[in-house]
Amino acid sequence: MRLAAIKSFMHFLECRVPSALEQIRRILAIPMKKTDTRLVRHLSTKEIQALLDAPNPVNWSGIRDRAMLHVCFAAGLRVSELTGLRLVDLSLHPQASILVHGKGRKERCLPLWKQTAVALRAWLAVRGNVPAPELFVNARREPMTRSGFEYILKKHVNAASKSCQSMSTKRISPHVLRHSCALSILEATKDLRKVSLWLGHANMQTTEIYTRADPSIKLEALDAATSPKLRSGRFRASDKLIASLASPTLMRRQQHPK
Repeated sequence: MRLAAIKSFMHFLECRVPSALEQIRRILAIPMKKTDTRLVRHLSTKEIQALLDAPNPVNWSGIRDRAMLHVCFAAGLRVSELTGLRLVDLSLHPQASILVHGKGRKERCLPLWKQTAVALRAWLAVRGNVPAPELFVNARREPMTRSGFEYILKKHVNAASKSCQSMSTKRISPHVLRHSCALSILEATKDLRKVSLWLGHANMQTTEIYTRADPSIKLEALDAATSPKLRSGRFRASDKLIASLASPTLMRRQQHPK
């Protein structure tokens, strides 16, 4: 992290201090420390469904929580993008979609599933006249915060773990929902570029982490490649082995075991 910050500052100085360009180039040439690259944590289809079914849509908070979880997963949103959604960013006609304000002031328009649109319509019906422009608000009718959504997610993860035991062994954060969305899109489309556009990544290298977690990509490569042939053969016992098996002593032991 420190080296990354120093390199970022050196890039800032490149055009402002030309006299130090040689020293800046030397600093930028310092290699980054190698770290272990782990597979992204994600939820299975069964686990996602258990989580989305956890909120009880019979009251104000349950309807809100159901809508938030559906939107967060369906659109693969970052927490900042979810809490930053405004009423004006939601369009339900003719096709339900949201305008997402991502990193670096980059915007992307994402369509929504019919189920997600139904959950949002139910939320808008009970949201009431709230002065905050944000789509999702807390119990005090103030904009939803990062910590507020993390608390809500943890509560429903605990509830979902009762019906889906595999969730109890996983650390589930808001970003795990984003990873789960990315892998579901990759599994459905087999197109890494579509995943990158959906998530709003600045470059494809960031999106490539999902190819290591999706086994179907490897299976396609395995099916496309020609496997080496397996040499066939038949075991032939030696005369000495057959004679020892047919010996009277061994036959008596088999007939009268101890």
